[in-house]
Formats: sequence, structure tokens, C-alpha cells
Amino acid sequence: MRIDILTVVPELLDSPFSHSILKRAKERDLLQVYVHNLRKWAINKHGQVDDYQYGGGAGMVMMCEPIASAIDELQEDGTFDEIIYVTPDAKQFNQKTANQLSLKEKILIICGHYKGIDQRIRDQYVTMEISIGDYVLSGGELAAAVIVDAVGRLLPGVLNDETSALFDSFQDNLLAPPVYTRPEVWRGKQVPDVLLCGDPKRIDDWRYEEAVRNTREKRPGLLDPDNA
Repeated sequence: MRIDILTVVPELLDSPFSHSILKRAKERDLLQVYVHNLRKWAINKHGQVDDYQYGGGAGMVMMCEPIASAIDELQEDGTFDEIIYVTPDAKQFNQKTANQLSLKEKILIICGHYKGIDQRIRDQYVTMEISIGDYVLSGGELAAAVIVDAVGRLLPGVLNDETSALFDSFQDNLLAPPVYTRPEVWRGKQVPDVLLCGDPKRIDDWRYEEAVRNTREKRPGLLDPDNA
């Protein structure tokens, strides 16, 4: 999979893709992440990519031409399966969307800044809009990093145990069950006996029951059939 990211602050994305699972994915050539500085396509020698908004009001707007020029050039090597704009006013990102995106081959993520991007870019180029929550960040870079991480770990071969992702929270609309490791007794607290029984079916049944209980207590809305 290849993911391109368009940003005016590429330095913000240096660290998230240089460690842990995403680093391993890149080293194994399972995931390619390219971060592009939008100012490469600026409208003048001063690196301008934004301007005042029509109608007045505080805050600058990212201009059409730099973004369009960047997308057009990047697509000379092949059309993107999805062009994603990260913005607070979009549908909220979830595991289902991450699963769907993990099946794509080539994705572009546009990181907004200031008051966002010109609506005409959203109308003409953007195929999917994503929010990571009902709050506002300084820019879309952290949201882009969240999406890349959530999608990248689902790619075959990225996790050492590929079944691990199947038991993450939000798969099948359930939160994950509790997990335990050594020692068997810690400060008087015992690991549940069922996890020591050696019977895979009993353990799987317990984990499912605990996942349902955990979801019912913390996120009951996930058990709504409409969320399936």
C-alpha cells in the first residue's frame, strides 16, 4: 500500500512513521508513506499557499491552485483510490473505515490548516472526508498519522501475529476483553482461572462474554444493530 500525505508542516510527521509497527511495515516494504510539502506547489516565490477568505472573517484559507497542482502531479503515476480530507466536520473515523481503507492500494491524505481548504477542492477532488473526533486541532497532520497507523497495522504481514488485529476493540462492534500476563498473582490479585485452564473453547467463550460485558458497560451504543 502507498499513502501520500499533503501538508504545510511535514516536520510534524517525521516521528510517527519512524518507530514501532509503522517503521517495521516500511522496512518490510508493506507500506510506503510519502509526505509532501504543499509549499512545493506554492503560487509564488514566497511559498504562499493560503489567502484571506471571501466574505470576511478571521482565519486564512488554503488556496485551490497549490492543492490542485499537487494532486494532478502526484496522480501522473496513477490515480488515487481515495483522496481523503481530514476535517472536524466529516464523518467520524472508526474501525470499519480503517478496515475498508486497508484494502486500497493508493491513498492521498490532505491535511488542512488555518480555516481549512477551499470548498472547490473538496467538491472536485476529495472522495472521502474523515474526522477523528469532535474537536479541533491546529492542523490535519496528527489526524493523518492516526489514520495511517490504524490502517497500516491491518496490512497482511505488518503484525507479527496477524490474528492479533482480529481481536482489537471495535472489530465486530465490541470492545476488547481484559488481558493479563505474568505473574499469575500480583499484589493478591489472581488471573482469572479460565485463562489457565488450557481449553481454547472455554477461553474464547470467556473472552467473548467479557467483550460483550465491557461494551455494554462502557459503550452500549456499539451494541445497537444499526451500528453493525
